[in-house]
Amino acid sequence: MSDNGYKRGKRLLFDAFIAAVLLGFDQFTKYLAIAHLKGNEPFVLIEGVLELQYLENRGSAFGMFQNQKTFILLTGIVFMAVILFFLFRLPGYRKFNIVHILLSCIIAGGLGNMVDRVRYDYVVDFISFVLINYPIFNVADIYIVLSTIGLFILFLFVFKEQDLEFLNFRKNRSKDLK
Repeated sequence: MSDNGYKRGKRLLFDAFIAAVLLGFDQFTKYLAIAHLKGNEPFVLIEGVLELQYLENRGSAFGMFQNQKTFILLTGIVFMAVILFFLFRLPGYRKFNIVHILLSCIIAGGLGNMVDRVRYDYVVDFISFVLINYPIFNVADIYIVLSTIGLFILFLFVFKEQDLEFLNFRKNRSKDLK
């Protein structure tokens, strides 16, 4: 195996480690929610702002697609495949390390919610931001949302067009445009 291939494998192994640790933490928090919140009144952390409240979400984000387990799982698998595709295509440059971490977080969040859907037929949600009447969510959702925002900021404000050439499917695109 070449030195570059070794580094790539090591980086991908680290990505898998990050995703596994975060997935474990997500599942642990959901276990705690089931054990301590299910069937009980919400646990107030900050009066009028934040509380822990058990909810079985049979839909996707914001409760859309209620009781569409197969569709939601298939959509999740497609999104995971796309994320993995980009993860494997990322160059080995140091400036892309944060992208590796953010994509690993998204994978962990997606897998965390997929595990729930397969295991329970619903996703365990328990964090309620009551100040703005926001939909109840979980740790996996936090991974997905914050990482997506991070990627958006990076691709919009940090990376230059030439940094993203690895996403180009046509090698000599500039020649094709002439």
